[in-house]
Formats: sequence, C-alpha cells, structure tokens
Amino acid sequence: MTDSQRMPARAVTKAVVPAAGLGTRFLPATKAMPKEMLPIVDKPAIQYVVEEAAAAGLDDVLIITGRNKDNLINHFDSVPELEYTLERKGDEGKLGKVHESSELAEVHFLRQGQPLGLGHAVGRARRHVGNESFAVLLGDDLIDARDPLLDRMVAEHDAREATVIALMEVPEASIHLYGCAAVETTDDPDVVKITGLVEKPDVADAPSNLAVIGRYVLRPEIFDVIDTLEPGRGGEIQLTDALNYLAEGKGEGPVYGVIFRGRRYDTGDRADWIKANVLLGVDHHDLGDEITEWVLEFADQLRAQKTGA
Repeated sequence: MTDSQRMPARAVTKAVVPAAGLGTRFLPATKAMPKEMLPIVDKPAIQYVVEEAAAAGLDDVLIITGRNKDNLINHFDSVPELEYTLERKGDEGKLGKVHESSELAEVHFLRQGQPLGLGHAVGRARRHVGNESFAVLLGDDLIDARDPLLDRMVAEHDAREATVIALMEVPEASIHLYGCAAVETTDDPDVVKITGLVEKPDVADAPSNLAVIGRYVLRPEIFDVIDTLEPGRGGEIQLTDALNYLAEGKGEGPVYGVIFRGRRYDTGDRADWIKANVLLGVDHHDLGDEITEWVLEFADQLRAQKTGA
C-alpha cells in the first residue's frame, strides 16, 4: 500500500474569492481599476489572498468577478512579451515576480452577473465546487502570512464535521460594522460554537464582541440554503443569513468559530489600506529599513507639530 493510499483525502481543496464589488469607497482610484488590484507595497491585494489559499493547500481557486475586472484576470495570466523582455535583460529577480502570480495556484474566474450580494456570489460557485466543502476568502481582508488562519479552520472543519467561521474580538463600539456571533464556549479558548449571527447589529443588541471576518470554511449544504433565501439587509442575498440558518441547528452540521488573534488588514477601508502599506512596508525585505527610518522621522515631525515645539 502506498503512502497516498494510506492517507485520507483532504476534505477541503478549493477556495472561492468573491471579488465583484465596485470599490466605491476608493473612488476615483477604482473608476477604471478593480479595488482588488490596489497595491499593498508591491503586490495587489488579491495576490495576498490567493497566496494565503495556496499556502493552506487550497490550490484550486475560483475568483468571482464583475464587470470591468479584466486587469484582475490578466494579473494571474502569463505575459509572454514582458517575460521575454526581462529574460533578454537577464533580470531574473523581476522575472521571478512576474512568474509568481501566474504559478501560485490553478486560478479560475466566473462573473457574478448581477450584484446581488455576498451570498449570491458564493452561490455562483456551486458548479465549480460541486459536493465538496470549500473555503471562502474575502478579497478585502488580508491575513498576515506570519499568522496563519486557514489551516486551523480546515482542521476544525475536518475534526468537527462543521461549518467554520473566522471571528475576531473587536471593541463593543465597533461591532455595528460587522456581522456578530452569538456563541457558546468549548474546551478550547480559541474555538466557540456559534448559535446565531446578526448582521451589523446596534451595540445594545449585539450578542457578543466577536465579529465575523472574511474567512469561512463551508460545507456544500450552504448552497441549498442560499437558494432558499429572500433578499435581506440592503436588498441583497446575505451570506450571514444562510450561516445563521445553519447556526440555529436547521442544517446537517453545526457551526463553529475560530477566534483569530493575529494580524489582519481591512483593505476595503481607505485608512486601513494606508496602514496596511505602512505595516507591511516596514517588514519588507527590500524596503523595510528605508521605510522604518522614514516612519520614525515622520512621527517625530508629527509630535513636534502637535506639541508646537
């Protein structure tokens, strides 16, 4: 018997990345460029997300796109003319970076069609995913590669035969910006059983300070639930509503949450996008020293301006 015959098949091998949003918070920058292509230091945000999926062993990635997203699609394709030019120049470093994005994973693309919400976008993946569990990674949420999250979520999915959602503790005053989970504790302080979900509740109505962040490991039963949903908040098909249905015990499996305590960057917010560039910039292998020195000098200048010195 070979090693491959002894080992059980991995339950999760595919990732879905919804990337059909209009990026209106970044206008006019996103008038002609997808928000997912806005760079974080020297790579577009969407590449960080695909790298995360691939690092967790999910090398079959379906990106759900919308209109005017051709730049995003082209980024994961080969560019023979550019590659030829770099080869002639002998610029192996830049050539490697060009090859990297097209060799990360087997990347597929599907248009959402109508912008009917995150639940609708996830539902569009049904034919590609089939009757398998799969991960969903939102393109606006970057998880620092030094703080892996997906591996833990997949492990919990396999061990508990459950849908798994990433959660993060946030200040109570900020919970209205997120989906919020009602939970029961388990014997693991980083894992909770989710009994209900509320989309962007008022602070007084929030069942906890645990916010849903953009990582999910979903069982295929989610598709049947999405198909039955009526439009919810904002007139859209909300993934939160489908997950709440399962959390209330109406599906085949339970719903658990993994509490993430690492570094996360919300690149869908302008201020956080700038912060992500600085935070990842100071750790960049080529640019880190220069950026760190500049940040320290600039911080001194700001303090002087604030104090009037």
